Amino acid sequence: MILNVRDLNFRYNKFPVIRDVSFDVGEGEIISILGPNGAGKTTLLKCLNRILSPRKGTVLIDGKDSRDMGQARIARKLGWVPQRGESSRMKVYDLILLGRKPYFRWGPGKTDHLQVEEAIRLLGIEALSMCYADEISGGEFQLVQIVRALAQNPRVILFDEPTSSLDISNQHRLMAKIHSLIHAGSRAAVMTMHDINLALRYSDKFILLKDGCIYAAGGRSIITPENIEEVYNMEVKVVEAGGYPIVVPV
Repeated sequence: MILNVRDLNFRYNKFPVIRDVSFDVGEGEIISILGPNGAGKTTLLKCLNRILSPRKGTVLIDGKDSRDMGQARIARKLGWVPQRGESSRMKVYDLILLGRKPYFRWGPGKTDHLQVEEAIRLLGIEALSMCYADEISGGEFQLVQIVRALAQNPRVILFDEPTSSLDISNQHRLMAKIHSLIHAGSRAAVMTMHDINLALRYSDKFILLKDGCIYAAGGRSIITPENIEEVYNMEVKVVEAGGYPIVVPV
């Protein structure tokens, strides 16, 4: 396993947000964290890479306790793609190059530039590389953030709503690319998703989060009308189309 999470707890002031969360992530796996707004999905992701410090519990990355790792070392292992990043008056190429910062000594070297060029090629954004980041669309900027995370060459990429700025066609194109990249190599991905059906199409495992706790976890078999009703407080039916389950509101 790349990532082992055990008994993770986090609270804002005295209000518990994440409670006793445990799960594992293996090579080639895409895990989607599902749940309503306020369930703690984004907070959980931020606890994994120690943007937030858990009150209790452990996160092991390749068997090493993240509490014993500095932020640069964590960043070499865990890539982070926020839902809304801040753009800047910087060329896209240079913004992506910042993804290599955890590896810098005195500045970027040949290996760093090669990693950036490879990441740009993998997502097919060569045409954007010399544009200014504050002049591209929101969807294009989301792609740039993903390329920057890829340039880090991490073991796990954490995605917070990766398709939120994209239209339906580009949502599927991006998720198909993520699916291909993760399954082809030794990486893994953990992502929060609002769109259950998009998650069902492109993910391997699922975590249903309710009030900061794991209500159910596993493969597609946990996506049942009963579980969805309990977590989302809505009636649904689950049908099959094209070989994949689809959640349909009743």
